Amino acid sequence: MLPVEHNDPINAKILAVSEDKIEGFVREPFEEIASRSGVDVETVMARIAAMLRAGTIRRVRQTLLATNLAEGALVAWKVPEHKIDSAFDWMFQRDPFSGHVVLRSTDTASAGSDYKLWTTVKVPQGFSLQEHCELLATKVDAECFRLMPAKGIFTLGVGHVRRKNIEPGSKADQPATIIPVQIVDLSEREWNVLLALKREFAPEGIKRSPWLARAKEAGVSLEEFYRVAEELNARKVIGRFSTFLEHVKPSAGGVRVTRFNALFHWAVPHGREVEAGGEVGRHHILTHCYWREAGPEFKNVNIMAVAHGTDKQLLLEHKAAIDRHLDSSGIPISYTNVFWGGRSEIKPSEISPRVYREWLAEQAET
Repeated sequence: MLPVEHNDPINAKILAVSEDKIEGFVREPFEEIASRSGVDVETVMARIAAMLRAGTIRRVRQTLLATNLAEGALVAWKVPEHKIDSAFDWMFQRDPFSGHVVLRSTDTASAGSDYKLWTTVKVPQGFSLQEHCELLATKVDAECFRLMPAKGIFTLGVGHVRRKNIEPGSKADQPATIIPVQIVDLSEREWNVLLALKREFAPEGIKRSPWLARAKEAGVSLEEFYRVAEELNARKVIGRFSTFLEHVKPSAGGVRVTRFNALFHWAVPHGREVEAGGEVGRHHILTHCYWREAGPEFKNVNIMAVAHGTDKQLLLEHKAAIDRHLDSSGIPISYTNVFWGGRSEIKPSEISPRVYREWLAEQAET
């Protein structure tokens, strides 16, 4: 029986690459992981499949830059305390357009700390994010919500294994570059390829030429599938080929990848968001860094970032190092906070207009 924990030496070598280092569309992703990790491709495929079956890896898929395909936002919800768990369940189980669903708290009562339910929401082109969230609010009896769409992305890549030993203050030589958010229009054929491309792999699909079956699913030849995928990649629609670890719950063997999930908030002067985001986003510990406008409910926070770890105090030391770096860069911080993740579920957000129309029809009947 193959080892299936993330900290097995061979698995760790594979995961250090496969979590978030295969950028864009790659015709032979498992061979690319093998080449970069120094582990032969047959072992790579066998180990990834074994970890997927065991639940150590929760999904293997081609990610998309969905912010360029559908209107999306981070949403903070104020829900009555006695309804928070049922609201969480509804968002996770019954809204395919909500991705991350997390209960968050702060160490002390502070701006926005009564917004305990946080979700990421995307709606396909042609539909309203505001109206979608208003509908959700009626379903879960939310008192109010705050939409925080991304105005720019500085860091996006969840590589937990390779971040385990990063020291506070470790950062890239240059500031992170902003990735602008801009919606891309797709043809029906492009949508067909994209929807086949993004579907999760079952363990049986972890093999050479993994896109052959997906091309058949999309109704095109393999070469046409490659051509469309590579064109979409050039248009900044494709994210990474990734193996996503189960980082919320312990593995079957009781091993945890992470224990703490910290959402860092900073309020920086208007007009300096790109500069500040670049300085924050260059820090290696961060899995996400965005420019989002949180509004007066959160003291006008406009830079947000996420870090994961097994030691809460160490995460606070990482945060302090970023604060010092901003100060040394001459960027004043008028307010900062940390929202800690508790109960959490994650699923890919649906972005298909057809699926959205079907879902709306179902909601009208309930």
